[in-house]
Amino acid sequence: MNEDAPAWAYERAELHPHDPRWAGRAATERDTLHELLNPWLVDGIEHIGSTAVPGLSAKPIVDLMASVTDLDTVVTNASDLLAAAGWSYVPEELDNRPWRRFFVKPDATKQRREAHLHLIQAGHQRWTDQLRFRDALRNDKERAQAYEDLKRQLVQQNGHDREAYTNGKAAFVASVIGLPGPHA
Repeated sequence: MNEDAPAWAYERAELHPHDPRWAGRAATERDTLHELLNPWLVDGIEHIGSTAVPGLSAKPIVDLMASVTDLDTVVTNASDLLAAAGWSYVPEELDNRPWRRFFVKPDATKQRREAHLHLIQAGHQRWTDQLRFRDALRNDKERAQAYEDLKRQLVQQNGHDREAYTNGKAAFVASVIGLPGPHA
């Protein structure tokens, strides 16, 4: 554990029963982010991830995805605005996902995450893949249940290791969106 890293960076993955308030939290964050990111937005801001699927248990972290003109331009020009609104930038070399720029919004205690912001380059396949996965789970209760079952298993096995938890879902996600292999 890096002593300079914030506590939320090592937060254990825990699933909570679906909470209908997640959609309201997402809408509030989306409205605020739209104001902050408007000069760079292309396809808007979408609520993604398990909290965007009614009835699905999830980590209580609202995931938002914004389609932007240029990732690094947004990081350079909007990081201070985002920080003032409570968002912490996760540097690209720590995130290890070159297709996005990533921000975390911790709760008031700074111990837990309450929201994630995934900045995606406009036109990148990841935008479409994220929406396709979300919509597939929204439209197929059996598939959503299978995903929840997998997540419960992964929390028991890897709840202390967020990367292993995320990587454990990759094959399932790939199968849902029609990719040939893992898609973390």
